[in-house]
Amino acid sequence: MPDLTVARYDVFEHTITAKVDGNPYLDVEFWGVFKHANRTIRVPGFYDGEGVFKVRLMPDIEGEWSLTTESDVAALNDQTANFTVTAARQGVHGPVSVRNKFHFGYADGTPYLPFGTTCYVWTHQTQELQAQTLKTLETAGFNKMRMCVFPKHYPYNENEPELHVYESKGDGTQDFDKPVFDAFRHFEKQVAALGDLGIEADIIIFHPYDRWGYADMSPEQDYRYLRYLVARLAAYRNVWWSLANEYDFLLNTKPMEMWDRFFQILEENDPYRHLKSIHQGNPELLYNHRRPWVDHVCIQHPDVQRTVNWRTDFGKPLVNDELQYEGDIIQTWGNITAEEVVHRFWLTMLKGGYAGHGETYSREDDVLWWAKGGVLHGQSPKRIAFMREIFEEDAKNGLTPFEEIYHSGYPWSSIAAARDGEVSYFYFGAHRPVIWSTGLPLEDGDYELDIIDTWNMTITPAKKVAAPVSVPTRHGDVVRGGEPDAAFGVELPGKPNLALRVRLRR
Repeated sequence: MPDLTVARYDVFEHTITAKVDGNPYLDVEFWGVFKHANRTIRVPGFYDGEGVFKVRLMPDIEGEWSLTTESDVAALNDQTANFTVTAARQGVHGPVSVRNKFHFGYADGTPYLPFGTTCYVWTHQTQELQAQTLKTLETAGFNKMRMCVFPKHYPYNENEPELHVYESKGDGTQDFDKPVFDAFRHFEKQVAALGDLGIEADIIIFHPYDRWGYADMSPEQDYRYLRYLVARLAAYRNVWWSLANEYDFLLNTKPMEMWDRFFQILEENDPYRHLKSIHQGNPELLYNHRRPWVDHVCIQHPDVQRTVNWRTDFGKPLVNDELQYEGDIIQTWGNITAEEVVHRFWLTMLKGGYAGHGETYSREDDVLWWAKGGVLHGQSPKRIAFMREIFEEDAKNGLTPFEEIYHSGYPWSSIAAARDGEVSYFYFGAHRPVIWSTGLPLEDGDYELDIIDTWNMTITPAKKVAAPVSVPTRHGDVVRGGEPDAAFGVELPGKPNLALRVRLRR
């Protein structure tokens, strides 16, 4: 047998071909026990059709590994393999997990800041359109993609998928006990393609927008589908689990206890503990993200000023994946300007959260990026990519909003500011001060001061000036103000949509 090698964080796959009676998707349990030194990982295997069974591992340690299979089916039991794990390929950092309570990082310690987009059912479009989507993503600047397993029935997205997820019964319905294995193979191929581009695949497992019956599967079928999905996909390093898009619109058929059980199934079957969350429709009907099985808060809400409050309430990283979309469709959530999208991104980031993009421009062919992918037409993506470059340059521990640093909402309610290590950022939005000092260092030093034009995408040095003296105010018997509130001030050009970066030179 030839030597088997796989790079750290890539997928090792072992295949067994065996003739098994009945429906192996329903009837066969099959596990792989992987060992490295004194470490053991037990992962579920899966049936891939035509008598083929597979088990996969994402190895996270270099060295010699072994595999032994376990199953009640004799042909699948006690099969063995040995393989060597080599160093990770260049640019591969491993899976993402929570770091520093409110932030994210890769397994190798590299910080990860999500700048995501949404293409719900891009994998269900024509091969040509999917190829175009991947081509667009090569240079778009996004590093996360929200995407559904199931096709979607919704305005601007009423075409039949290229492949259905389950076999047809011939009467217009599908047999949810018989997967279309080609559909799953294709989906995981596209997840891997995103991984090659450095993009996390935020996989949406359920959604309510359906005409094929996926939203109305029985609990047993739901649980089986979820276990199968994890067995196939968990070994891909760039997987995130999103239990639903707008779970609250499915509560009639999937009550709250089922959503709790879905999270538990993920925990029971995913040995890598990929990030898990859930997404709501009603802005005020958030899932209880405080529950221990939720890793980060995924919400949709246009009022990004509340970001720091959600962060404090839940005590976890917060990703506002739908703060409304750049576009011009009739639905209000899909017709805000690019300027407003960029504004909301900056506010969200400097209030301690992360934001998600979507694009919904009307088109005669109904190829809207947010649903089907293709080509981006809007003006916000390149400005989001510019923003990403700025924050990744100095990323260390993650941003802490000034509301938490100073334990006060004043004056940060409409001007957002945050700090990561020795770098501070201020975002003024519609405000146009000509001098700024509040929140700047209390002691002078060798600081690099930069004015960031968030729309024109320029960075220019700022001039240090004397800090203005604040107007004295009385709070009961205490008089505050009447003296500078920082060691220096910064001169600004009095334009909107500016940010200020202050960092100590080393």
